[in-house]
Amino acid sequence: MRTTVAIIGAGPAGLLLGHLLEKSGIDFVIVEQRSREYILSRVRAGVLEQSSVDVLASLGLDSRLREAGLVHDGIYLQYAGTRHRIDFKALIDRTVTVYGQQQVVNDLMLAHDALGSAVYFESSGVLPRGIDTPHPSVDFVNDGVEFTVDADFIVGADGFHGVCRTIIPAGAITSYERDFPFAWLGILANVAPSTDELIYALHEDGFAMHSMRSPSVSRLYLQVDPGESIDDWSDARIWDGLHTRLGVDGWTLHEGEVTEKSITPMRSFVASTLEYGSLYLVGDAGHIVPPTGAKGLNAAISDVAMLGAAFTAFFAGDRVPLTLYSDRALRRQWKTQYFSQWMTDMLHTSGPGASDADRAFRHMSQLGQLDYVTGSEHARRGLAEQYTGLPIEGL
Repeated sequence: MRTTVAIIGAGPAGLLLGHLLEKSGIDFVIVEQRSREYILSRVRAGVLEQSSVDVLASLGLDSRLREAGLVHDGIYLQYAGTRHRIDFKALIDRTVTVYGQQQVVNDLMLAHDALGSAVYFESSGVLPRGIDTPHPSVDFVNDGVEFTVDADFIVGADGFHGVCRTIIPAGAITSYERDFPFAWLGILANVAPSTDELIYALHEDGFAMHSMRSPSVSRLYLQVDPGESIDDWSDARIWDGLHTRLGVDGWTLHEGEVTEKSITPMRSFVASTLEYGSLYLVGDAGHIVPPTGAKGLNAAISDVAMLGAAFTAFFAGDRVPLTLYSDRALRRQWKTQYFSQWMTDMLHTSGPGASDADRAFRHMSQLGQLDYVTGSEHARRGLAEQYTGLPIEGL
């Protein structure tokens, strides 16, 4: 089998890259280890930066997004029993859109179905070869048949645990990592959101967040210790924690049936390069952010937008954007890491092992920080600029 770009991974990054390549008339094949049903069932991020919405719109992939997405002009920061609104629209004339990753992936898959794209789900033995040569290939088995895809380039969109990053020689790549001393307990609940925009709350008991997936489904989070088991958190205990941490005078949190709940560790990871020979990395294959700043899916979309534009330029005779891809994507990613770390540190209490004195000092410092952010227009503008999405270089 022969193609121009072999994409490993059919999550949002791989699927979106396929559409960008198709728009430019560049052949591609997508190979995915998991089943289509598994990918569609994964509960992930639900907030799209304006930059991400613009990328989807440029491909004509935003019809369902425009119909079902919830456009938000700002967020709430809550501390010391008070809630403060950060008005993105008024500050910088930009917005975000609440639209779950599952919905994005479904839209991308349906569009590939309509195109008749070559997407091989449930593939085993996926192995890139020859990435240090101009003639790489990908071996895999699908439905009992062995395939080899010869390509000009391979793109690793296969996530943090995928194979692509691991085949880069150890001396050619470095990992930068940070583990946070807390985790998020997240639930989906069949109940209309109790807020019109996302609430980020600092409380003495820990961070809490009220998000949403639709007008009838709420998404809520609690900070917990990373070693805790979800089995120890009954629905009643979860709702009690949410009431305590999100509660303010004159506001009611509505409860509903909990349909999903899980605990997710908090960590940051960035690879030192997103390129080696004929291999390019996008999304979680090259970096992970803590979810506080809602940047994971958006970071993948920005990577893909830059790489797609670089491939288009390359096959039009301009090689420069492709040589700049890794540096450009990582420059934006480190700004994203800074923002996500800043939001996380500002809103989470100390993890296990901290002394009472350290906890008290940290909490009072956080209150001062939040008081500054909510009270300074310059600080609010900086938050709004980062939250709604930085410019994507090369577009």
